Amino acid sequence: MPVVNFKGAQLSTEQKKELIQKFTEITKEVTHSPDPFITVIIEEYNDDSMGVGGKTVSEIKAEFKK
Repeated sequence: MPVVNFKGAQLSTEQKKELIQKFTEITKEVTHSPDPFITVIIEEYNDDSMGVGGKTVSEIKAEFKK
């Protein structure tokens, strides 16, 4: 049973549905596993819980808005 794990920023319900659908399609194509055996797990982090280069994602986004 393939398990696909996505970790990233918070997503809308529509984005999650699209990711689950597309991950399932490509996993099925590559592994030849039937849909009911493919599990997609989405782990979301808020912008203050992720950092790059010593800054939170919130700080990085704020810099791009300037």
